[in-house]
Amino acid sequence: MAGVGVHEVNDSSFEAEVLQSSQPVLVDFWAGWCGPCKALAPIVDEVAKDFDGKLKVMKMDVDRNSATPARYGIRGIPALLIFKDGKLADQIVGYVPKDTISKSVSKVVGV
Repeated sequence: MAGVGVHEVNDSSFEAEVLQSSQPVLVDFWAGWCGPCKALAPIVDEVAKDFDGKLKVMKMDVDRNSATPARYGIRGIPALLIFKDGKLADQIVGYVPKDTISKSVSKVVGV
């Protein structure tokens, strides 16, 4: 399900891959049965390409991982969380246009 430049992350790798990352990280919380998640996937892939080298992009399947979504209060998907320096910097819930995601990422990445 993950596109080019987009990697899977799970509860056990979240700390190392996201919270300890030296660059900002966008995490896409999704599920296979979620229509809006599938519609958002190509947009997330485009954002990963646009910010290549400045942003890490990860996807987490909420059906296979429950601890991390619970920790960040994920109740609706798709949910995009942007982390910087191990802290939650921004959050987008629901299907949104690419422009909305790019603006949030730009603020966090500092582009």
